Amino acid sequence: MEQKDIARINELARKAKSEGLSEEEKIEQARLRQAYVAEFRKNLEAQLNSTIIVEPDGTRHKLTPKERTDLN
Repeated sequence: MEQKDIARINELARKAKSEGLSEEEKIEQARLRQAYVAEFRKNLEAQLNSTIIVEPDGTRHKLTPKERTDLN
C-alpha cells in the first residue's frame, strides 16, 4: 500500500470525526481499510513464515502453521 493511500485513510478518519462522511467517502474508506488490513496480514504471515525458533538445546526449527480459521 502506498503512502498516499495511508494518508487518505487518515484524512478520511479525521473528516469522519469532525464533520462526517458522504456515502461515497464511506465506501472509499471501507475499500482502503480492507486493502490495508489485507496487506498487513500478508506481511505478518511472511514475517511468521521466516521466523525460526531456537530451543534451549540449540536446535532450530521454523514455526509450523496451525490449521487456519478464517476470521472473516
